Amino acid sequence: MKNKLKELSSRLEGELYFDSLWRSIFATDASVYRNLPLAAAYPKSNEDLKELINFAATNNTSLIPRTAGTSLAGQCVGEGIVTDVSKYFTRILEVDEKARTVRVQPGVIRDDLNRHLKQYGLFFGPNTSTSNRCMIGGMVGNNSSGTTSIKYGVTRDKVVELKVLLSDGSEAVFSEVSSEEFRSKMELDSMEGEIYRKLYEELKPEEVRQEIEKGFPKPEIHRRNTGYAVDSLIDTEIFSESNKKINIADLLCGSEGTLAFTTEITLQLDPLPAENAVMIAAHFDSVEKCLQAVVPAMQHSLFTCEMMDKVILDCTKNSIKYRENRFFIEGDPAAILMLELRAGDETELLDRTAELIKTLTDSGLAYALPVLRNDTIDLALELRKAGLGLLGNIVGDKKAVACIEDTAVAVEDLAEYINEFSALMKEYGQDAVYYAHAGAGELHLRPILNLKKEEDVVLFRKITQDVAALVKKYGGSMSGEHGDGRVRAEFIEFMIGAENYQLLKRVKNIFDPNHIFNPGKIIDAPPMDEDLRYEPGRKEPEISTLMDFSDSLGILRGAENCNGSGDCRKPAEAGGTMCPSYRATRNEKDTTRARANALREFLTHSEKVNRFDHRELKEVLELCISCKGCKSECPSNVDMAAYKAEFQYQYQRKNGSSLRSKAFAYNTRMNRLASYFPHISNAVFRSNLSSGLIKKMLEIAPERQMPLVATETVSSYYKKNRTKQTNPVKEIYLFNDEFTNYLDAEVGKAALKLLRTLNYEVEIVAHPESGRSFISKGFLEEAKKVANKNIEIFGKIISEDTPLLGLEPSAILSFRDEYLRLANDRPAAEKLSKNVFLLEEFFKKEILAGNISASAFTSEKKKIKLHGHCHQKALSGVESTFIMLNLPQNYEVTIIPSGCCGMAGSFGYEKEHYEVSMQIGEQTLFPAVRKASDDIIIAAPGTSCRHQIIDGTGRKALHPVVIMAQALKI
Repeated sequence: MKNKLKELSSRLEGELYFDSLWRSIFATDASVYRNLPLAAAYPKSNEDLKELINFAATNNTSLIPRTAGTSLAGQCVGEGIVTDVSKYFTRILEVDEKARTVRVQPGVIRDDLNRHLKQYGLFFGPNTSTSNRCMIGGMVGNNSSGTTSIKYGVTRDKVVELKVLLSDGSEAVFSEVSSEEFRSKMELDSMEGEIYRKLYEELKPEEVRQEIEKGFPKPEIHRRNTGYAVDSLIDTEIFSESNKKINIADLLCGSEGTLAFTTEITLQLDPLPAENAVMIAAHFDSVEKCLQAVVPAMQHSLFTCEMMDKVILDCTKNSIKYRENRFFIEGDPAAILMLELRAGDETELLDRTAELIKTLTDSGLAYALPVLRNDTIDLALELRKAGLGLLGNIVGDKKAVACIEDTAVAVEDLAEYINEFSALMKEYGQDAVYYAHAGAGELHLRPILNLKKEEDVVLFRKITQDVAALVKKYGGSMSGEHGDGRVRAEFIEFMIGAENYQLLKRVKNIFDPNHIFNPGKIIDAPPMDEDLRYEPGRKEPEISTLMDFSDSLGILRGAENCNGSGDCRKPAEAGGTMCPSYRATRNEKDTTRARANALREFLTHSEKVNRFDHRELKEVLELCISCKGCKSECPSNVDMAAYKAEFQYQYQRKNGSSLRSKAFAYNTRMNRLASYFPHISNAVFRSNLSSGLIKKMLEIAPERQMPLVATETVSSYYKKNRTKQTNPVKEIYLFNDEFTNYLDAEVGKAALKLLRTLNYEVEIVAHPESGRSFISKGFLEEAKKVANKNIEIFGKIISEDTPLLGLEPSAILSFRDEYLRLANDRPAAEKLSKNVFLLEEFFKKEILAGNISASAFTSEKKKIKLHGHCHQKALSGVESTFIMLNLPQNYEVTIIPSGCCGMAGSFGYEKEHYEVSMQIGEQTLFPAVRKASDDIIIAAPGTSCRHQIIDGTGRKALHPVVIMAQALKI
């Protein structure tokens, strides 16, 4: 087969991968399933797709369509060729403003589409929780909905037309047709004509339609994805007295790519929702009362109607990040119903709010009705999302498992259904957690199970079977918005009856007689408890590491924490940092998810003594720039930067390290030597000849400027200019990191000037470097020695009253991050870490304490654009720098909404990484800097960031401390 795949690859414009790495990273999605595919393809054109369809048909294999791969039910897992359209099928093709439609390719991200449509005053309504990375093709495949479905409907309601490739490779367009047009289609001498003919034959008998009406979920449940939507087809003028025209696209929505391969999608749009918004966060002292309030509340044309319970709320109580979002909570509610109203007219909005409050008050069910407006609504919604994320972030092998989390019933049945559901969960010792799209009758709940244990796999099935029976009792749908996939497809026959199920099988055969499109989903699915990610009853691999990963019970379980949700795939326009290299390449291989998948695969299945000794792991981690975005932005806090450092260490133990890696790891020693003769050293670094030879020898990108050493180090300056303050406000210690000391001495000098002028006693003691370069290159034994020495030195002198401040984020924040994994004495490291701060963090505290005020600084007007360092964003936040720079009376500061700058220490200097490094910079940072006029100051705390900015734009950026020192009146 490999030779056939090689031949296929040569015929494609796009890419085809079939090595063990790519197969492993496409073996899972966001579900509990794992299948090693035959290959992974990135088709570039319709011709590529036709080649793939022909190959599958003639080689007894299949195609698994995939966009973002965030499927919870296993839709994107299979043994055929995973066909990923997320890289090349990403164009917005046409907007018809008058008709309010848009035509797109399936790889267009939902939020990207709406950003584009905003200029027309239009938007696409369905909004999944993954909207910043999920794609329209996936939303069509799953018939996605989201929080606003009660207002805007589901994806099926919005699809006007689908352009597809059929299983014989022919093209077809499915759109709304009249009875006459339908009959004309039946006359076509093609597969498209055959589809129309055979569907008519199947659905024409009255007894067939009666069986569909009897077996399918109640039609008033608008979130119903049970099998194929034949119930939508019979409610048309072809088969009933309805005046609704038929659209075969309705059948393809929710078909999970099992019937045809979609290449273009035309969507019906809505006018942008009114900006004026009000949310009533109704508080209840019982879940029962909350559910009883849903039906009367739904009479008020709500924009959203969401429910969260006490368990989810309690998860946010101790979260530093989300504690402030709890501002609207009164008492200790058992449940909160979040009821949002929108209107263009303020008077209308106030009237509707008053009417809703009256309904809720008259019901006597709620004990508090706080009213939220506009921006505060977003904070409340963030709290709801955060609580569920924190709930699922469980250390160890027990996880919240997606299997029954998608049930939907009629709204009037919801209260009764949940009462029975709760009783059922108690029988299995499961705590019911309520996270519901209450207005749509949908309940999200995941049982907590360890699918590595055979007894929990048995429970996995039993719980799903029992819930299926309960849902059927209420005429509901097992799949409300997440699809059937692998996890629920086995129960479709039970839910709709044998005759209807046989009908669905015949529908599949009409479209796909050879079952080349995503087999095993919806129809003829294997048992739900087969092909799980983890082999039940397996012996857990023992993996020793130098770094301490006890917080996740080991590095393997840390990688296993990745649930596949794909947050690392959001584009730069969505904000945040994660994942810079993916944003540049758009290859799944370069996501945090892929790296976690690869680590899980090879650390679990390796037969080598050193399980890290795999070139595949080296390849998948090659473009990880250790930005730490995943440490804070990944809902499972997958710390890929730490995993990469450990991998490099383990891999180099077996394979050695390059001259370049050694040079970068030990660059502090080289800079120390260079600083003895700074003028000679800098002449060498400036010379095209000598610097060119150094770059060639170390494989450094020729386009890069070599960093120059300071003519006077910070330590020398400090010794020469040491003074004692009179009645200082506070004594602090400054960490004289290796980058500041030898390369950016003006930053260290500015810090001394700033702090001394503000009457702080500044002490610098002899200490080693931070170890950042050792960590980034995997020289962990050396980093460990450095960390332990620094902990020993500063542990004796640092306290709440005498904190340790740092200037370079990547250096000082290692005390709060990697040192905790490297330290021999972890309690000592943790104690020290609580009193280690960026200078800006300290500044913020002192401003709030009244020890630093604007009176010490100039009143001159200046504009500043601030780019935050990645480690600062992940471990501290940019807010403190923003507050500090805003202190001078007339300083106006704007934070550049940039992710990583792309330099990432040595990464951007390395010849083979230069292009990706600059692509990352071009995403947001470089354009923002270029756009800034010459009188605007560019601020960047990171030394790498400042080098990247000057190399990429020619602009010199300043450390915020330098800006503040220059702003002093004295």
